[in-house]
Amino acid sequence: MSGALGGLLCTLCAAQQAAAPPVAISLEEAIKRAQSANTAFAAANANTTIAQSQHTIARSLLLPNVVYHNQFLYTQGTGQPATAPIKFIANNAVHEYVSQGSVTETIGGIGIAEYKLSAAAAAAAHARFEVARRGLVVTVVANYYGVFDADAKLAAAQRALDEANHFSTITAKREANDEVAHADSVRSDLQVQQRQREFNDAKVVADRARLDLGVMLFSDPSTPYTLTTSFDEFPALPSRSEVEAAAMANNPELKAAMESLRASQHAVTASKFAYFPDLVLNYSYGIDAPQFAVKAPDGTRNLGYSASATLDIPVWDWFATRSRVHQSVALREQANTELTVTQRQLIASLKEAYQEAQVSLDQLRLLDKSVQSATESLRLTTLRYSSGEGSILEVVDSQNTLVLAETSRADGAARYFNALANLQTLTGSMPR
Repeated sequence: MSGALGGLLCTLCAAQQAAAPPVAISLEEAIKRAQSANTAFAAANANTTIAQSQHTIARSLLLPNVVYHNQFLYTQGTGQPATAPIKFIANNAVHEYVSQGSVTETIGGIGIAEYKLSAAAAAAAHARFEVARRGLVVTVVANYYGVFDADAKLAAAQRALDEANHFSTITAKREANDEVAHADSVRSDLQVQQRQREFNDAKVVADRARLDLGVMLFSDPSTPYTLTTSFDEFPALPSRSEVEAAAMANNPELKAAMESLRASQHAVTASKFAYFPDLVLNYSYGIDAPQFAVKAPDGTRNLGYSASATLDIPVWDWFATRSRVHQSVALREQANTELTVTQRQLIASLKEAYQEAQVSLDQLRLLDKSVQSATESLRLTTLRYSSGEGSILEVVDSQNTLVLAETSRADGAARYFNALANLQTLTGSMPR
């Protein structure tokens, strides 16, 4: 009974899902949805939050620390009453009550250097978060326009199948009228079978592409959706100078390397400050008396204050500070090398990405012309064959040419959008 009920519920859920209208997904919405479900993006976001918290902690260590201290101390006395002299001389009385507010401030170079180090580390973490965000955008764009690419190929395969069926009908009629040999009918049937196989393969690829994108967007990857961004309108490519200026100003990898170098410089400073003394100031106000009261039994006030200043001068630490300085200097040199390499890679990546975008745009324009020419060629060839002036081989060749042109055009469009996304990782914004 329970199994039948479960089957009925599954059937109802499937029916409701089938009846639900497809979700309209723009590219911006796809990126937003993917950010909420991507583990690498979530990890980068968490690292940014942690680094910012570390910066806040470092800042708090530079500010005065305020606590309200409460303590009861009991010490063995020499006899009765409790006010008799004490045996254990570490305390001031047999019963001692401490209840006072205490303000402590440490003045030293290490805290200031570590505060600056944490600021640079937080900025570097934010830059690495931006690297992860832009990398996710590239992945989403590839999958988003991959669906368009697969759908365009599926449409081309469907058109080619319809064209092959139409041509097979024409060939059968001409054979019935003794206008062509039976070999033409056999060849047209083979063409239909090939187009059917190509359509089946294209359908599988299109379904897989939709599922791959659905995994990034929905808790149920099989959720039906439609893509609202156009696959036929191509953003203009910015000028080379605009792209270079944006990359130098907004490249997160370069900024992360620069902030890492700045953090390593502050780490060197912090390690060197260990050679210098720290000044600790303390001020306390409250009760430190044998009675937990504002006034003693004799009427004197127990409330009072104390202040202290402590200067700890480092003398000998078995070269630990020296080793920390050498360690931080080595890390600074490594960070400087990484910055230099990042700058070189940025120049090379920028040139390569821009050239890829420019070439893919030029290729896309040529592919549009190829599709137009192949379409016209197929139309004319089919007319010539119908009038008995052309051969079946010419028609088959024209059909193959058009299919190749349409699939290449779909790949070319996806290539251009992917090239723009790669440029976005360097410049910070998608061209529109």
